[in-house]
Amino acid sequence: MHYIPLPRPFFFALFLFFVFVVVLIELRILEYTYEKVGVDRRYVFFLLLLSFMGSYINIPIAQLPPEHMLTPRIIDFFGMQYVVPVATERPGTVIAVNLGGAVIPVVLSIYLAGRKKLYLRSVLAVGIVTAAVHIMAYPVPGVGIAEPMFIPPLVTAVVALVVSREHAAPLAYIAGSLGTLIGADLLNLDRIQGLGAPVASIGGAGKFDGIFLTGIIAVLLASLMSRKREGSRSRNSIA
Repeated sequence: MHYIPLPRPFFFALFLFFVFVVVLIELRILEYTYEKVGVDRRYVFFLLLLSFMGSYINIPIAQLPPEHMLTPRIIDFFGMQYVVPVATERPGTVIAVNLGGAVIPVVLSIYLAGRKKLYLRSVLAVGIVTAAVHIMAYPVPGVGIAEPMFIPPLVTAVVALVVSREHAAPLAYIAGSLGTLIGADLLNLDRIQGLGAPVASIGGAGKFDGIFLTGIIAVLLASLMSRKREGSRSRNSIA
């Protein structure tokens, strides 16, 4: 249950992106962003690092029953050939929850929704992102359910800004994290059986990259766009 969810080059690229974001935080370039989200700057590095390193850990919660397969076998008998199906058994798929891609984002999303009193708006934004992600998610044999890496964060930023410009940043994180988990994983649990994946990780392989990027890119986009709007309002008021 402990393995890197992405090929090493992609995982290393995410790590470099993580380091880049940490540098921006330390230079206070992203301080405004996370103030808008509702997370104290002192905890930003810890949460990002915990999410990144937590992607290595999957917590088993269930196991699908073994799959029975019929493979043909040719038998020669008195000059005739007969195809006899031979039953083979494939080990069942383990259903697990990824620490960095599911547990931490869910806990933080609940915290943000409660702190900012965004209950109804969160439900609306999560519902829209869930529908969009569910359309884009598709089953991959041997992996489970996967989705495009960059589209969910962009969709999330737009949805958050439409639902509430004032609270676009926390909504972006909430909708991006929960919408991806629900739309890609929970609504596709019935499609996992038969894919031949040894582990189907909720928030793990096939989704972690999107969730991790959503937690950074979507929030950054929403915050910067909100800041730009507030700046234009200030200029208008001065004028």
